[in-house]
Amino acid sequence: MVITTTSTLQGKEIERYISVVSGEAIMGANVVRDFLASVTDIIGGRSSAYENKLAEGREIALREMQDKASRLGANAVIGVDLDFETLREGMMMCIATGTAVYVKDL
Repeated sequence: MVITTTSTLQGKEIERYISVVSGEAIMGANVVRDFLASVTDIIGGRSSAYENKLAEGREIALREMQDKASRLGANAVIGVDLDFETLREGMMMCIATGTAVYVKDL
């Protein structure tokens, strides 16, 4: 399945727009990751622990969105947008939203 942030697929004809689809992932951080991130904040640098958690959330949200689109008969999702939010201390959410479409000759 093609997943893109663009509203069209170059050289392809969208036969029908099916529905808006989304996938959500709510991830909790743990005490060890929080401690390691605070050390990184003090000495500088990137927090690989949090970067990995963000990547995991993004992949889960995209996979869930793709599964929903597939169940609706779509073969592509266009206009995909990713949003990341902090819900409360130690919790983060990733939402992937797009338009499920059927693309001719894909």
